[in-house]
Amino acid sequence: MPDIVTLTINPAIDIFINVDHVEPTRKMRSSAPKRDPGGGGINVARVAHRLGGNVAAIYPIGGALGKLLQRLLEREGVASLVTPSHVETRENFTAYENDSGLQYSFVLPGSRLHAAEWQAVLDKLSSSNPKFVVASGSVPPGVPDDFFARAVRLAKAMGAKTVVDTSRAALAAALAEGVTLIKPNLVELSDFVGATLDDDRARISACRKLTADGHAEAVALTLGDQGALLVTATKAWRAQPLAIEVISTVGAGDSFLGGMVATLAAGHSMEQAFRVAVAAGGAAVMSPGTDLSHEADVKRLLPQVQIDEIEFAVP
Repeated sequence: MPDIVTLTINPAIDIFINVDHVEPTRKMRSSAPKRDPGGGGINVARVAHRLGGNVAAIYPIGGALGKLLQRLLEREGVASLVTPSHVETRENFTAYENDSGLQYSFVLPGSRLHAAEWQAVLDKLSSSNPKFVVASGSVPPGVPDDFFARAVRLAKAMGAKTVVDTSRAALAAALAEGVTLIKPNLVELSDFVGATLDDDRARISACRKLTADGHAEAVALTLGDQGALLVTATKAWRAQPLAIEVISTVGAGDSFLGGMVATLAAGHSMEQAFRVAVAAGGAAVMSPGTDLSHEADVKRLLPQVQIDEIEFAVP
């Protein structure tokens, strides 16, 4: 059985193209499309696998696009535990404008799932026996807000560590169950706590409240080009931003989480997992389009990762 199982209830095919210039009404000739398997948990699984993790991905598939998604993921060597869906798997679309260096991302909604379809995904999870369960991504129509919370309950019943990367009501429901780790970005955490969180003091305070309340053992907060924070009930670490050229930010958060979970599953400390996560996130932004981080880039960036422990009084 895999050490890590990821759960993606709203998977997608990610399409990436290059175009010289974006403008309305005119036909714009583009490069040939590049297609990658996508969706939060699927991306986490791809990166964890690249970094040596023993991982399987659970997700529903429908139609020709669903079959393509499974083929693309298994081509990378990631085991798939799929369930059937009556709706076609969705697509996302990203265009890179060569003239400006700007990137345009179009995220399509998932189609409504029947209750039997999302329940089948949970049933598939209950038949696994991993060390870590990662529930990541958005929740499509027809799927209850507590879907990830149900996944957390199943995972804890199996004795697995639980990792959640989602937002709003789905995040609130999962946190109510108590999880091992969450990985919000700054916008998601600000939205969740209803505050702007303009500096590290406010950010650490918000994270500490979640750990002090017992909702999460740790919060890994990604801050884009400002680096990242890792906060537990008794400690906090600050990762400084890496000096790298940003090519594409697509999948950086998923790459961060993939690096972190793969390292934790290998038996390393939370601090070491945070170091690898920062390197993996940095490696992702160096990759074009919808590509994710690669092991060689992660290893090259790892010595550059600067982590400082932040002292604070424990109440």
